[in-house]
This record gives sequence, structure tokens and C-alpha cells, in this order.
Amino acid sequence: MDFFEHQDKARKNTKVLVVYFVVAVACIITSVYLASLLIFYGALSPQQPGAPTPELVLWDPTLFFYVVLGTLGVVAIGSLYKTAALAKGGSAVAEALGGRLLNSDTTHPGERKLRNVIEEMAIASGVPVPKIYVLDNEKGINAFAAGHAPDDAAIGVTRGCLTLLNRDELQGVIGHEFSHILNGDMRLNLRIMGVIFGIVCLSVIGRVLIYSRGHGSRGRNPLMLLGLALIVIGAIGVLFGRLIQAALSRQREFLGDASAVQFTRNPAGLSGALQKIGAAGSRVESAHAGEASHMFFENGLGKPFLGALATHPPLAERIRAIDPGWDGNFKAAVPAVGAEKPHEVVKPPSSRFPFPPIPGMSGAGVGGTGIAADVVQMGAVLPYLGKPTPLHLRYAEELRKSFPEKLQSAAHDPLDATALIYALLLSREDALRTRQLSELATRAAPGVGETGAALWPAAAAVASRARLPLVNLSLPALRQLRSDEFEQFSQALQWLIESDGQIKLFEFVLQKIVRRHLASQSGDSRPTSIQYHTLKPLVRDCSVVLSALATAGSANSGEVDKAFRTGVPHLQAKSDGPQLLPREECRLKQLDTALDRLALAAPQIKKKMLEACVQVVGADGVIKEQEAELLRAIAETLDCPIPPFVEIAES
Repeated sequence: MDFFEHQDKARKNTKVLVVYFVVAVACIITSVYLASLLIFYGALSPQQPGAPTPELVLWDPTLFFYVVLGTLGVVAIGSLYKTAALAKGGSAVAEALGGRLLNSDTTHPGERKLRNVIEEMAIASGVPVPKIYVLDNEKGINAFAAGHAPDDAAIGVTRGCLTLLNRDELQGVIGHEFSHILNGDMRLNLRIMGVIFGIVCLSVIGRVLIYSRGHGSRGRNPLMLLGLALIVIGAIGVLFGRLIQAALSRQREFLGDASAVQFTRNPAGLSGALQKIGAAGSRVESAHAGEASHMFFENGLGKPFLGALATHPPLAERIRAIDPGWDGNFKAAVPAVGAEKPHEVVKPPSSRFPFPPIPGMSGAGVGGTGIAADVVQMGAVLPYLGKPTPLHLRYAEELRKSFPEKLQSAAHDPLDATALIYALLLSREDALRTRQLSELATRAAPGVGETGAALWPAAAAVASRARLPLVNLSLPALRQLRSDEFEQFSQALQWLIESDGQIKLFEFVLQKIVRRHLASQSGDSRPTSIQYHTLKPLVRDCSVVLSALATAGSANSGEVDKAFRTGVPHLQAKSDGPQLLPREECRLKQLDTALDRLALAAPQIKKKMLEACVQVVGADGVIKEQEAELLRAIAETLDCPIPPFVEIAES
């Protein structure tokens, strides 16, 4: 199953969620109706001996209408309220669970280890670095990933995760959570939270009715009796909620384990983490743990009474799927201390999750990666889309360590991160750079211009192919800017890009990434639902993108035409397909608009579009650096994470 099939499956699971939701609401309506019928029948029963008893009529259309109206109203309002509360993405879940946003410049050894592992995996998989939260009050070993999309994703880990797991084990857990980000599970998880909250809202109404007053004695108050019934029915809602969580999460945990093993090529790390959970536990004490139980790495609640309510497979079953030779004994969970050390990747004798062959890789050893070459082979792109390999992870680790300490430090401080972005854009011409720095002193926050000037020599020395990963490392710090600081940064960034009278490709890509991943900082919200299910309304946009790619790779009209014609068939347009446009009709402004529209297309349309793009830029068999940069911008906009273009040396 490829990246786009995972996205389609996640959306199909949303339809399954709707079916479960409809069944649950239907059962609740029936229960409320029967309870109301019996309660109000009892309230109308004669209190005087000998008085006639009213006949119990099982079908009362008027009562049924009000029950349906009231129940749907409560469930809908509850679900909409919770969905709105979760609108800002993963951070809403993390904060509800008591999470603390990790300072990007933290000096705590365990927190720095966590940050480094997450940054490396983000670079290796091609997604923006997610927000990182620590649940300080949770001693068990657990973690979660939440969000609507990679743009607003957050990864949270318990304090037990930081203190009891070594680097390999922590990497296995984080690799599992990254699989949920890449496989499109997060959006479904948030929808499940909204649905469940709506279902259990009836019990809240029941508590209100219990304290109501009516005519007659308290014991014959039908509203109080209905309140008691709603509390019981609310428990039915909780049961349905647990069933929904369990039905849609169990198999995804096996997929997450398989993805983590194939990503890190280190089953011992993930197996060790699961074994330590068997000894230390994974319980999450937060009052909101039940709502998010389907998101956790391992069961965050007590053992369910019924196996059908379990949101996770049995722990022993997960361990044996990774390490069939496990002896059945759980590891002692002792605090992991000491600095990070080089580790040897170990593979058990056999595994239910096979390792796919990786070109240039033999056993656990990796061919020379170093820094990627100026060109990469066309076949090294699509096969790894959404499926990063240990090679990409090794490259990401080496790349992160290769950045000078001053650049790494700047990337982890909010204001210094703005200075780093400015430094990456400063001109190499002395006169223009002097004018840019002089203007930045008035446009940027105090001291930022001077910091940018100090960072420029190191930033200018960074290989051009490493600039976007450096921008990615800066995103968490930039997210911590206040709204006024971000507005000032955005305006200064726009001026700096336009200061030389032209917009270069890297400047366009950088600004596109910053605006896209930090839209919430300015109060903007981009649509995330699919608006285009067919290619027909997007033909003009496809023409703009493919023409821009073709003209970026060559100035020769014959080569441009050949590249364009190589890519168009992969769109599988039935008629009136894309046409090659003149350069003036596919400049960066038109490209920007076209990409925003294509971002709203169905996953399979995006897949065809990206295949066509790769074919265009690789029409000559290789992808040049400028082409790769533009291709990455396109993939970023389409929410298709491309791992680094790593050139693999033959072993």
C-alpha cells in the first residue's frame, strides 16, 4: 500500500465512522424514547386507588418527534462544540491532556534527546517538525500524535517515556507516531473525539434534569426520572464510543509498529519500549484520557472488561510480531541515564514485518550517504514518498549534526529563528546585503538584524540542498512567535524577498513553506477538505505546474516540449488535457495559485499529478538541484511528504 492508498483508506475509515455513529445515535434515540414512554406513562398513572389506568401506547409519534429532535440536537451541539475546540489541531489535544509545549531551546538532556529524535525523523520523512509536548504528570510510558494534517501536528510523550526509555526505544516509539502522521490517521482520530463527546453529552443533560423541580412530590417528578434514565443511556453512549475507538484503532497499531520497524530498521528498540511498558505500565491519569485513548501508543486506560472494547492489541502479541524470539519476560523499567551513544542496529532472526530491500544497503550497513549530490536518479523519488527508509534517517541525523552550532542554536530560539531565515535570504553582493541589513534594522525586531548579519557567513556556507531542512528545523521556534511578532516577521520577510527586484525560486519555496505551515500564527486557516474529485476543473492548473517545471529545467524549446509531453500522459486525462504554456503564463504568481487549488484535490489526483511532475523534471533521467527544489515545493503544497533526495553510493 503506497502513501496515497493510505490516505484513501483513512478517508474510507471516516465513512465507517459515520456508519458507527448513525447506529449509535439510532440506538440512543430508541433507548431515550422507550425510557420517556415508560417514565411519562408512570407519571400519568392514577395516584388514587380505583382510578382508571391509562393505556400504554408503544407508538407515540409526538413523543418520538420530540425525542429525536432533542437527542439529535444534544449530540450535534456536543459534537460541533468539541470539533470547534479541536480546530487548532494537535496542540488542543496535548493541552487538554495536561501537556507542556517543549521549549525549542531546552537544555534538559532528556528533552533535547526527544527533540533531536523528532527533528531527525521529520527531516527524513519530509514533513514539518511537529509541535512537541511533554506530559509532566504522567509516570507511565506512552505517547501520541494528533492533528488534522502535518501542518498542525503535535507529538506528546509522557514523563515516563523520557525517563525510562533509551534513545533506541524512544526512536521506536516516535517512529510509530510518525507513521500515524504519514498514514493520515490523525484527522480520523480527531473526528472520533468529536463524535464520542456528542454521544456522551446526554449524561450531562441527565445530571441537570435530576436537580429539576416539578409539580407534586419529588419522587414522581418525571424530569428527575428521565435524568436518571439519561445518565444510564449516557453510559450506553460511552460503550458505543469505546466500540468506535476500538474498531478503528486496533489494526492501525500493527501498521504503526510495522512502519516504525521499517523506518528505523531496529526492531529491538520498539520491542524494548513495549517490554518496558509491560513492567512500568502505560496508564494516563488525565481526566481526558478516555476521549483520546485511541490515539495513544499503548492502552492509556485500565484493562477493558470486554476484549471488544480494547483500543490496542494485546501487548505480548505486539512484541512477538516484532520479535518472535521474545522470552515472555518484561524488561525492568529503570531510568535511562547518560549521554547518547552510537548504537548498532540489530535485526532479530525473523519478523512478521519483512524488511524491503533498499538499493545500496547491505544488511544493517549503509552505503555512503554524505550530503546529497547535485543530481539524483528519477527512480529515487516516488518509491519513498511517505515511506522513508533507515537510509533517509541516517542522512537526516548526519545532516542535523553537520549544521554549525550557532545555526542550530538560532533555529531553536523564536527571534533568532527569524534572523536565521533572513540570513538565508541575504544577498551575496556586499552592497545589496549592506542595504538589506540596514533596512532590516528598522523593519525587524530590535537586535534581529544584527543577529542575521552575524549568522550570514555560516548560513551562506550551507549547501543549497540543506537550506530547506534548516528552515524546517526553525518552524517549531517560529510557531512560538506572538501574533504581533509574526506579523512583523512576515512583512519583513516579504520586503527582503522583493528587495533585489526579483523573486528567486528558493525565495518562492521558502515563503510558500512559511506561509503554509505557520498560517495559524496570522489567524488564517486553509481549507483541508477535498473540493475536487475529478481532474477536469484542474486541467488549467496542471498546465501551469507542468509548464513551470518544464521551463525550469531547460531554456531549449525542444527539450521543454519533450519534458512536458513526457509528464502529461501520467495524469491520465481523458480529453482536453493540459497544454504547454508560454513562460509568461506559468511564472511564480500563477504557479502559487495553481498549487493552492491542486492542494484541494483527492489523493489519487495528487498522486497522478506528482507522478507527472517527477516525469517532467526527470525527462533527461536525472533531477537537477533547481528542479528538485521546485518539486519539493509542489509536494509540500500537496501534503505529499518527500524524503531527502539522497544519492546512494554502491556498496
